Amino acid sequence: MNTDQMIHIFAGAFVMISLALGVPASPLFVSEYWLWFTLFVGANLFQSAFTRWCLLEKILLRLGVKPA
Repeated sequence: MNTDQMIHIFAGAFVMISLALGVPASPLFVSEYWLWFTLFVGANLFQSAFTRWCLLEKILLRLGVKPA
């Protein structure tokens, strides 16, 4: 598994978890403020598409995950 795949896994998991915790219809609902985390993940994905810089990628590379 390479860094690109792991970034997609992390981003997808964080979005699904934050939606489960932030949407009132969810059985796991905690607070609507969890939706801000969804926005944060989306904004980071958006900026990394233009800047080609991603903190998670740097962390994964230091942990020994092979680059994409």
